[in-house]
Amino acid sequence: MEQEIEKSLKKQLEKLEIGDLICVSWSDASVGKSHEVGGSIDVIVQSWGIYLGLLGKRLKHFVLGQNSFCYGEDVYDMDYTAIPLSWSTEIWVIHKGYVPRTEAAKMVDGFIQGGGRTFNRPRTFQRHKIQKKLSVDGRPD
Repeated sequence: MEQEIEKSLKKQLEKLEIGDLICVSWSDASVGKSHEVGGSIDVIVQSWGIYLGLLGKRLKHFVLGQNSFCYGEDVYDMDYTAIPLSWSTEIWVIHKGYVPRTEAAKMVDGFIQGGGRTFNRPRTFQRHKIQKKLSVDGRPD
């Protein structure tokens, strides 16, 4: 069964291009307690986004761009989902070339130059300054 999925994914991967709007079905890790297990432990997730490529050194991941922020001609920031390829079960292309290739390439560059994961950091220095000006309850000082 897993070999069939791998063959199917390879065929689907060959058709993908950066900038395609896709949906990836994948099996997420799950945490539970032994006394609660009564059925399947499969947690199937579907994620949609702009395909930015297969990235990763040790383990290849689908990188789906979501919520792209364009701050200037070549300055992008974005939210993304990275899905391990080995966890993926199916791919659907919703819209070929949804983002023009040149634009998608800038998104990829922004992703690579941005260093990957972020945890609660302001998107820009300007936003950081604005956040500092707000009091604890959100009103300007």
